[in-house]
Amino acid sequence: MKRIMIAMLAAVMLCAFSDNKPVRVLMVGDSTMANKDTTNGKQERGWGMMLQDYFNDVIVDNHAVNGRSTKSFIDEGRWQKVLDKLQPGDYVIIQFGHNDEKKNDEKRYTVAGGTFDDNLRRYVREAREKGANPILLNCVARRNFNAPTGKVIDDEALRDKAYVNPDKTYEGGEDLKGGGEILIDTHGAYREVPKAIAAEMNVPFVDANKVTSDLEQGLGVEGSKKLHMIYAPGECAAYPDGRQDNTHYNQIGARIVAGLLAIEIGKQVPELRRHLK
Repeated sequence: MKRIMIAMLAAVMLCAFSDNKPVRVLMVGDSTMANKDTTNGKQERGWGMMLQDYFNDVIVDNHAVNGRSTKSFIDEGRWQKVLDKLQPGDYVIIQFGHNDEKKNDEKRYTVAGGTFDDNLRRYVREAREKGANPILLNCVARRNFNAPTGKVIDDEALRDKAYVNPDKTYEGGEDLKGGGEILIDTHGAYREVPKAIAAEMNVPFVDANKVTSDLEQGLGVEGSKKLHMIYAPGECAAYPDGRQDNTHYNQIGARIVAGLLAIEIGKQVPELRRHLK
């Protein structure tokens, strides 16, 4: 009888331990999500850096890297390193698009409706083979009230771009026609593909593009600047010449976007919803 009681107690303790085991959420994607260098007053942040703050009993393991596409993340062996870490029951947030659309870069470019789709299918399939739960997000919106639709933007080069009052003209110098008050999409099919693949493969989908487009549009031309790496000369010591970057987030932007996306993730994944703060 004593041995039976000890065994039952051990089983109860093991069950309690299992129930209290933190959920793991791994993240793969590009610079809009990635961890950043925060030394010497640098302000850039990826929204993935802030996601941990919106969950209880969840461990966020962010593997997103600046400048990567679905292709380069695989080719550099980064996806394999994530696969090697995956355990049954883990969640994997997958968000690409900004760099897949770079037609002039063969190391990163993928075709929407072709290789981009195939790569996303591979991420989903291989995550599931490890017993993990993939979650697909499309790319966050660029703060674009001025560039014409279809213009390819080199997001990484924006870190070297000094402030020049970005909402007065197109980047090519042509004066804005109309008020320039409507957010203009720059992602095209790359924002639609993840939703289609999610439906095809029965994967939770978070429309990060709509969430962030609504945020940018709601704040307007001036208010939305506060989300991004946009600083006039002398405004921030880390950027003496200022900065004109409508893609990457500062601390405020990353925190707001992370909070909004945490809510949306919770809506699409009930198992994570109960961990929301």
